[in-house]
Amino acid sequence: MKRVYAGAADSKQTGWLLRSAQLIKTGIWGGILLVVVCTRTAQAQEPPVTHQFSLQQALDYGQKNNVQVKNALIGIQIQRQTNREFTGAAYPQINGTVSTTYNPAVATQVIPNFISPATYQVLVNEGVRDGNGNPIQMPGDFGFIAAQFGTRFNATAGVSLSQIVFDGQVFVGLQARETLLRFQEKNAEITAEAIRANISKIYYQLLVTETAVELLDANIALLEKLRSDTRIMYDNGFAEKLDIDKLDVQLINLQTEKHGVLNQTRNGYLGLKLLMGMPIRDSLILTDKLTDDQLKDGMLDAGDFDYSQRRDYQYAELGITLGEYDVRRYKLTKLPNLLLNGYYNKNAMRNRFDFFKGGDWFNISAVTLQLNVPIFTGFTNNARIAKAKLALEQTINQREALKINIDNEVATAKNNYSIAVATFDYQKKNMELAEAIFQQTRKKFEVGTGSNLEITQAQTDLKTAQTNYINALYSAIIAKIDFLKATGKL
Repeated sequence: MKRVYAGAADSKQTGWLLRSAQLIKTGIWGGILLVVVCTRTAQAQEPPVTHQFSLQQALDYGQKNNVQVKNALIGIQIQRQTNREFTGAAYPQINGTVSTTYNPAVATQVIPNFISPATYQVLVNEGVRDGNGNPIQMPGDFGFIAAQFGTRFNATAGVSLSQIVFDGQVFVGLQARETLLRFQEKNAEITAEAIRANISKIYYQLLVTETAVELLDANIALLEKLRSDTRIMYDNGFAEKLDIDKLDVQLINLQTEKHGVLNQTRNGYLGLKLLMGMPIRDSLILTDKLTDDQLKDGMLDAGDFDYSQRRDYQYAELGITLGEYDVRRYKLTKLPNLLLNGYYNKNAMRNRFDFFKGGDWFNISAVTLQLNVPIFTGFTNNARIAKAKLALEQTINQREALKINIDNEVATAKNNYSIAVATFDYQKKNMELAEAIFQQTRKKFEVGTGSNLEITQAQTDLKTAQTNYINALYSAIIAKIDFLKATGKL
């Protein structure tokens, strides 16, 4: 069926390509489209990869391919670029500018008439007379002159420099760069730790389900052997048909349970690949095996535990340090800041746009040293300082609450781990005992000294003991992972 479906898909895709090629008149675009489609088709037909992973290999793969971990690592790169922004603010800022202005109507201004008084004064001084023979008199008001100042075209080209000589906020930002970077790195470590814990749990859960399948297969084999023996006894008149029917019911129940466990296992593999960031089409084979030594290795080794071993506690400590930087930053806003600015420009003015045909360009330059002294800011800075201190206090309270929570997690994980391992030991012994009882009961039944009721009860007890063993095994694995995570050793 798969081959038929693939052929139909290829046929449809080929027809689509032919129709597209007919519609595209230009040979270049047709060739590009054909290359793109063929490349995508080849990629879609890439054979799946088979991975054989131990737990450590699965963890390493997840650290490289899990989306959350990759985004957390990108967050570190983003913080590095943000730090470069802080550093850039402390460097000189140099800008070049070129501009031109066109004035369709040059602005006109009205100014007092300063020309006529001088002319009249000369006439008066020379004794000049008017047409009536009278000496010329100085008028009382000469009026105004309407004059245009400027040209139709102006151009400016220059360079400017700005440098922070002293600014407390900038310097605190420079000091906090390393802490901010470590803050993001610690966040990435916390994310990676959570992914490792989940991968470990699913990995071991799949190993447990494989053990459950092995036990189901062993039970099925035992019942099939018992049914075969019962059938022989029935043929010889030493058993009833009811005995065979009861065994058939038990076999069907076990087969049904096995199918359910196998389906859970397949879904578990899909979930593990999704968590690891592995393509679903790839195959995954787990190579580790569960042993009692794995469960008990490093058991309850928490005597040297310290809060600093926990990544979330380290994260909280860095948060407090950043809060202290915040308080210091707002305090330094009360200090003056000193800025150095300078520029050098060349200006030209024309009535025509002929700046590139010669003519004068005039130099303009200035250097400014500016000291800004905050005198009164409406208590804004005081409010910011108080708010930063309160936020710091909240962060400290969260760290103290985290310590209590860590104490609780460690104590709870220690208790759960201890009980889980003890329960596992009991259930393992109980399963071994139930299996021995079943074998003895089966032998009694085969020689005719035991009843069908006894062997049915023995098989039920064995199945219950195996189920309890599987649950205890998984609980012990989860308890160990939680214990390692609680003590910062995962």
